[in-house]
Amino acid sequence: SLTGSPVTLKILQNWVPRVSHYFDKEHYTYVGHQIVIQESIEHFGAVVWPGALALSQYLESNQEQFNLKDKKVLEIGAGTGLLSIVACILGAHVTATDLPEVLENLSYNISRNTENLNMHKPEVRKLVWGEGLNEDFPVSTYHYDFILATDVVYHHGALDPLLATMVYFCKPGTVLLWANKFRFSTDYEFLEKVCNIFNTTILAEFPESNVKLLKATVRK
Repeated sequence: SLTGSPVTLKILQNWVPRVSHYFDKEHYTYVGHQIVIQESIEHFGAVVWPGALALSQYLESNQEQFNLKDKKVLEIGAGTGLLSIVACILGAHVTATDLPEVLENLSYNISRNTENLNMHKPEVRKLVWGEGLNEDFPVSTYHYDFILATDVVYHHGALDPLLATMVYFCKPGTVLLWANKFRFSTDYEFLEKVCNIFNTTILAEFPESNVKLLKATVRK
């Protein structure tokens, strides 16, 4: 069951007017830093979706509740890397993961936006949901304080592997923060499965964007 009395928020227009001549670059400002994101129209994963904006904004505004400084953070389905960049600016040790075909653009965005920061250097890695988890991220070595996921649930056939991936990485002490635009009945069915497995709290709702932000932890 879903607990919590969520705050109702609006996704702020945190991007600044474009000064570049490229159609594919978006400029955002979070935590006092201007972030330039190159999008790619070829892949779903290479566009900034509303969930990433919602969670970036929430983390920026709730640093006392979710202090990322020196924490180990894994983003699954990192896409363009905006959220991972924000987590990095907030002081986290970030590992941003996605499918192989998205990694080039993801790496480019992350390196160009974090190279001059005096912070932990983020890592970019391939992660196909539900595949090779134990080989690539053995439990004995990898433990994350936070798992971040935004707009990972939409019309695709990988929902069971996605859930298995969330379960794999969510250990006692790990906090999963998941923001998603809810459009389809399959989105709500996935939410129900998450609620059946984890202690799930709804932190915030962004009604204009149909985005919900949820926190999930392993049941004791």
